[in-house]
Amino acid sequence: MKIFLDTANLAAIKMYNDMGLVDGITTNPSLLAKEGGDPQKTMEEIVRIVKGDVSLEVLSIETSGMLEEGRRLRKYGNNVVVKCPLTPEGLKACKMLTVEGIPVNITLCFSVNQAILAAKAGAKYVSPFIGRLDDNGQDGINLIREIHQVFQNYKFTTQLLVASVRHPMHVVEAAKIGAEVVTLPPDVLGKMLKHPLTDVGLKNFLADWEKLKKENPSIRI
Repeated sequence: MKIFLDTANLAAIKMYNDMGLVDGITTNPSLLAKEGGDPQKTMEEIVRIVKGDVSLEVLSIETSGMLEEGRRLRKYGNNVVVKCPLTPEGLKACKMLTVEGIPVNITLCFSVNQAILAAKAGAKYVSPFIGRLDDNGQDGINLIREIHQVFQNYKFTTQLLVASVRHPMHVVEAAKIGAEVVTLPPDVLGKMLKHPLTDVGLKNFLADWEKLKKENPSIRI
């Protein structure tokens, strides 16, 4: 499973990228606005730091505008994937950009039917928002399970990019199903790194080593 970071925070991106944990990035206008500053410079820097796919989102709601913005966003780098909404206009733009060789991530997916249409339009990724479904009393992980089954049935090449991840168990469940990609905010990735027994074990190891050094001052590793 690939892990994408869902953020425009350069410090978090650099930190986790240096650990070798980041396979790609997803952004959107809200995330860019949250960081402030010049969004163009932020996007340029993200594309420079991360070698994997970086999803940059269009703002237009009409196909013509999406095409214009998509082509412009692609100029940031060959690893840019254009994010288009799952609307009729977005699917049309997806088809046309894909024909031009520009990969597309269809976002704001909330049903199996929508995911099928995104795959038919040629999207490289489709992004179901599981957290938002959970918030509305639906089962987000079950949607991933159903989309994955349908995509396998028909050998669709569109990759399932699990989005709106709220906690580490979302990641575990998506991985068990076989989703190709999960995108998560930095705080969730941070929680995946933590376990109390790891901290206790490290503390004990260091304490034992200090005891050994006191008994044998000349010892070295």
